Amino acid sequence: MTGLSLPDELAARARDIIAGRVQPVPARDSATVAVLREGPPGGGAQVYLLRRKSTMAFAAGAYVFPGGSVDPRDSDNAVAWAGPSPAEWGRTLAADERVARGLVCAAVRETFEESGVLLAGPGPDSVVADTTGDDWEADRLALIDRSLAFADFLAKRGLVLRSDLLKAWAHWITPEVERKRFDTRFFVAVLPEGQRTRDVGGEADQVVWQRPAEAIELARQGSIFLMPPTHQTLTELTAYDSVGAVLAAEREIVTILPQVLEIDGEWRLVTS
Repeated sequence: MTGLSLPDELAARARDIIAGRVQPVPARDSATVAVLREGPPGGGAQVYLLRRKSTMAFAAGAYVFPGGSVDPRDSDNAVAWAGPSPAEWGRTLAADERVARGLVCAAVRETFEESGVLLAGPGPDSVVADTTGDDWEADRLALIDRSLAFADFLAKRGLVLRSDLLKAWAHWITPEVERKRFDTRFFVAVLPEGQRTRDVGGEADQVVWQRPAEAIELARQGSIFLMPPTHQTLTELTAYDSVGAVLAAEREIVTILPQVLEIDGEWRLVTS
C-alpha cells in the first residue's frame, strides 16, 4: 500500500480535513465513456483519448475519455429514450431513477460534445451514420455552451438516445482532499459504423486512438499523463483481445473512493 505521494498543498489540506478545519467539497455526478473501435487485424481494440488543455482547472494535461458533469436538464423526462430504462440503469448503477437518467444522458451528450460520436438514432434499432456536417457542428457547440438542451437537440432531429449502446464499467469518486470532486460512472461504447471522431474537442488540444496497453506503456515512460481511474480502466481493458470481448465481459460495479493516508511520515493517496 504505497499509493501516490501528495504534493505539499494537498497534504496540508488533508491534515485540515482530518482535523475538521475544512469540509470536503461535494462530488458532482458525472459520466465518462471509453469509446472503442477494432484496431488493425491482430491488434485488438483501440480507445479514443483526449489530452486536456494545460489551462484546465481539473486534470490539466491528462489523457482522458470523453465525459463531464451531469447537466440538470439531462434528467428531463422529455429525453427520447430507447434501450434499458432509467429504472433498469438505476439498478445497474446503484442510483435512483432520476440520477440514472441524468448519468446516461450525460454520458451520451458529453461523448458527442467532446468527440462527435453520437449514440442515438431515428429508432431503437438504428444509429446516426454521420455527424460531421456544419449543422451538426452548430448543434454540438450549442450543447457545449448550454444554449441547447439535450432533449431539444434529439427532438428537433427526430432521434432517440440509445442507452443499449452503453455498458457500465466502473464507479470512481474523486478523493475528499481535492478541491474539485466528481462522482463518476465509467461506461464503454463502440464507435458506431459510419461515424468519425473529431480531431479536437473544446477542452482538448490533442486526440488519439490508442491500444490500451500502448497508452499504459507511454504513461510508464512518462510520455503521457493518466489519472488513476483512467489508468485503471485502460489496464482492465488490456485483458480483452477484441471489442466484442469487452462488451461481453461481466462487470461488478464497485465504488472506488481513494483515501489519503500518512504512511511512514508521508501523505499518500491509496485506492485500497
